[in-house]
Amino acid sequence: MEEEAKKQMLKAFGSNLKKIRKERGFSYRELAQLCDVDHSQISKIEKGLISIQITTLVELSKGLEIHPKELLDFDFKLGHNN
Repeated sequence: MEEEAKKQMLKAFGSNLKKIRKERGFSYRELAQLCDVDHSQISKIEKGLISIQITTLVELSKGLEIHPKELLDFDFKLGHNN
């Protein structure tokens, strides 16, 4: 995956996480208390600064009480291959 496409994907994922977190009315710290993810890491994920493992995806979805696929329901361009 091209570096720019990767950055866009991480930002799109982060934006989706932020949207869902805010819809549920959670702060970073409140969500962190509901799952095994540090509040500072949640902030970095939402800003598209870090990539996460599937175990983190599952933890976030448990805290938000949603299916993991909902966190992956966002649009982004794969780069020149799509």
